[in-house]
Amino acid sequence: MNSLVKVVRGVYHDSVSLMRVSQSLSALPGVEVAVVAMATPLNLDLARDLGFELPPAEPAELLVALRAEDVAAAENELDRLLGELSSRSVTEVAGFPPRTTRSAARLGEGDLVLVSVPGEHAFGEALDAVEAGLPVMIFSDNVPVEQEVLLKRLAEERGGLVMGPDCGTAVIGGVGLGFANVLRPGPVGMVAASGTGAQQVTSLLDLAGVGVSHVLGVGSRDLSEQVGGLSAIRALRRLDEDPGTELIVLISKPPAPDVARAVREVVEKLRTPVVSALLGASGGDLTSATAEVLERLGRPVPEWPSWPRPVAKGSVRGLYSGGTLCAEAALITPGGFVDYGDDVFTRGRAHPMIDPTLRLEALAKLGPGEVALMDVVLGHGADPDPALRLVPAIEAASRRDVQVVVALVGTEGDPQGLHRQAQALHEAGAAVFTSNAQAARHAAGSAR
Repeated sequence: MNSLVKVVRGVYHDSVSLMRVSQSLSALPGVEVAVVAMATPLNLDLARDLGFELPPAEPAELLVALRAEDVAAAENELDRLLGELSSRSVTEVAGFPPRTTRSAARLGEGDLVLVSVPGEHAFGEALDAVEAGLPVMIFSDNVPVEQEVLLKRLAEERGGLVMGPDCGTAVIGGVGLGFANVLRPGPVGMVAASGTGAQQVTSLLDLAGVGVSHVLGVGSRDLSEQVGGLSAIRALRRLDEDPGTELIVLISKPPAPDVARAVREVVEKLRTPVVSALLGASGGDLTSATAEVLERLGRPVPEWPSWPRPVAKGSVRGLYSGGTLCAEAALITPGGFVDYGDDVFTRGRAHPMIDPTLRLEALAKLGPGEVALMDVVLGHGADPDPALRLVPAIEAASRRDVQVVVALVGTEGDPQGLHRQAQALHEAGAAVFTSNAQAARHAAGSAR
């Protein structure tokens, strides 16, 4: 095998795009390994672990490390893939590409700003949006909480709305942003301090034939003591004013007690009825909250699709990509749980809903008798075919007498195919549930 290592200056692409370039190169015949990523410390360590000797590099530079039989052919394909990325990244408006959020906002043709840059650079872009009077969705994580509070207070003064930071999911007028499932339109509005929590409830509603008006993500820290529910309260009031919203669902991981009380006081004054799914506050879960929504709307609660398998007694290990789904499962079943979507795991690398590497490594370390409880989240923005990499890992786990239980979150309309994914995971040896709470209870029954 021959190797190529180089550092390219003046080129930046997001981690998701570069991960897919790496995957495309790795799939070529004769390519043993391909790393194409920004030269963050984490990515440099990864390349060194793969046996590459690296020159000095800075995080703003592009690292390329290839090992292949025909390095020149692999490099040519790399140039083609990067060229495609560059051609898609420049959008001209009025003949000139805007170079900043502020200059784009001045053009006056947009009504929402989506910020998805490394966390240390998100504040300035979001501030430009807020000062321009535009609502902003901050997909970026690793943003200091002090900056979040400042942005949300300024937005409150200007009548705006800040969704995020770490806002993974939103649906505005039927348009999904971030990680978003394919959902039918309907009467349910949602305020969510949780991306995967929103995806769980909206997916179950969709399976029951009920759609949504809007999903306003507010960021995972919004109902914390530091932030005080600033965006949640603003979003609740906005949905209350929306004529297409007949019922509101409020979703969050366990909120700070004082913030929960303040939000409840606001809820009591709204004209639109609200179903609260605040984990840990009442002992409920997201599936029971979905059932309450259906009952309020006069709709039947269906049997949620599942593909079960008997699970023998064993210790439960939660390997999650969604923080709220992880928190929900931990409230239901005893065991050890890790949220691989937490900021500590996503700095410098793609979210585990896109790149399952860390979770697959953790699954490979489990031993006989242990039960792996995992979420697999479908939809736009997520892994285009999660079963492709999960199936071999589940089969290998089964051979080691490791049992796998999967919470599969998605809809029939998602591009990955809900039933196709479920059947592939089930045939590999996993018990599969569309309800995370049911999956956790199934695993919990094995641990008692």
